[in-house]
Amino acid sequence: MNPSQTQIQDKNPELYKNLRNVYINVSFVGDSEMLELNTTYRKKNYPTDVLSFNMNEKTPEGKYYLGDIVVNVDQAQRQASDYGNNLEQEISALVEHGVMHLLGVHHEHDE
Repeated sequence: MNPSQTQIQDKNPELYKNLRNVYINVSFVGDSEMLELNTTYRKKNYPTDVLSFNMNEKTPEGKYYLGDIVVNVDQAQRQASDYGNNLEQEISALVEHGVMHLLGVHHEHDE
């Protein structure tokens, strides 16, 4: 994950102020499952490295379900060396990227 890919549009610290009892689901998949997800939800016919799905739900237990992050381990392995990362570092960077999207921080070109 190259930091220059993530041109942060909104650096509003208010987004992070009152986050308590928040949880996120993280799943790890391969190319075929990521292709299916990316095609279904983004209408893009290729496997991507990470997807985020906002849920923004309060659970009956009083927790806040922020959303889901899906990481493509196959793509992470392919691109890790491009960014000077080993696989673990690349997966960590992709999870971080997904969390930022769940918190409302998007790429400059995102709508």
